[in-house]
Amino acid sequence: MKKRLPLFVKLSLISVYVIFLAGSVVRMTGSGMGCPDWPKCFGYYIPPTSEAQITWQPNTDYKEGMIIIKDETLYVAQKDVKTYLTFATNNWKKYTKHTYAKFNKFHTWTEYINRLSSAVAGIFFVFLILSAAKFWKERKEITILAFLSLFLMLVEAWMGKVVIDSNLKPTIITIHMIGGLLIIALLLRLRFIVSEPFNADQDDKPHKYHGLFSKLLIISAVFSLIQIAMGTQVRQFIDEQVKEFGFDNKNLSLLNPSFKFYFHRSFTIAIVLVNLWMFYLNQLKNLGYKLVNWIVFLIFLETITGMLMYYAEIPMGTQAIHLLAGAILFGLQFYLWLQSRRVKA
Repeated sequence: MKKRLPLFVKLSLISVYVIFLAGSVVRMTGSGMGCPDWPKCFGYYIPPTSEAQITWQPNTDYKEGMIIIKDETLYVAQKDVKTYLTFATNNWKKYTKHTYAKFNKFHTWTEYINRLSSAVAGIFFVFLILSAAKFWKERKEITILAFLSLFLMLVEAWMGKVVIDSNLKPTIITIHMIGGLLIIALLLRLRFIVSEPFNADQDDKPHKYHGLFSKLLIISAVFSLIQIAMGTQVRQFIDEQVKEFGFDNKNLSLLNPSFKFYFHRSFTIAIVLVNLWMFYLNQLKNLGYKLVNWIVFLIFLETITGMLMYYAEIPMGTQAIHLLAGAILFGLQFYLWLQSRRVKA
């Protein structure tokens, strides 16, 4: 188990990015309320496949906790009940956490698959802490990082419930995403530590220290954090527009955008220039940081998808790519920062 720690770190990290991808698909398709409750879905462990399953009907058996829709209102069964010709209100209680009472099979299963990805990730994290626990006497930081990552995963699971209960309140979604980025940072730090023995001899392809490059790296990372923060604000604005005009009216999602949108769009120029400068120095001075190439590629991808979302009314898939690329970009910049710190030391 101890020897497999690098594998479990990698699997845990991949699983978190899969959750980001699944979450972005949920937002892209407007499936966030596909399941009105959490962790079950309409009171089922396996979601319903037809509207008839969650619509009140006479002469039907319902289990305690099942959720139905009646007169555009959600009701929860207070006990196992068999219905008759009329609706007996004493057997049901209104679902008061939110008032979203619609059923869409595609949205329901999209949201459910998102939850399944989190459950699979949880399995990897259990193996991660079991293997990391064996390093307590040898290097406590490994064990602490693993357990802290698991703790944040549990917090993120609870935040998933809060997101549903709040009817997809944009601020809660933003906090949920930031929590995911923190988990990525912890796992990358853990991966960096466990891979150190394999990188101890860097004579074949060394990373070189360069003062200006290091300063540009810090500026680049700060710029990315600012851009991510502004991006969440733009996303919040779009979510509010979607609530007002409906998910199908994507052409109105950026109607009369605020200053934050224009700042987010124009700030991309500064980010591109700084990272191209880093790329130039890395090539000119032969610093050996291959991650810079991927960072520049991801920034290019972010720019293209951002332009498509604005000028082409958010084509299918661009939002998912934009969000996932941003999360990967954050991870690469953080890992590059760890590499540069080690070289300087």
